Amino acid sequence: MKSALYAFVSAVLIGAALPAAATGLATCDSGDRSGWKSQEDLKAQLSAKGWKIRRIKIDGGCYEVYAINDKGELVESYFHPVTFDHVLTSKR
Repeated sequence: MKSALYAFVSAVLIGAALPAAATGLATCDSGDRSGWKSQEDLKAQLSAKGWKIRRIKIDGGCYEVYAINDKGELVESYFHPVTFDHVLTSKR
């Protein structure tokens, strides 16, 4: 009985930790967050290029952007938070 309880508790704890992990699609050597540009600045820059931003979040030290790009494609793109250099794009 104890082993079943331990297995259950372990599964719950592992499951709770997974959403916090990076996806591993891209990583950025971005340093301390105090040196990062804001997500709003990235949104403004991409919007000026015709992108429709759905969501921006942090993943792997990069800004991960879910958007419709200027070609009308649904994309998941990664940008370096200090330079806004494009790191990776995958079409969804």
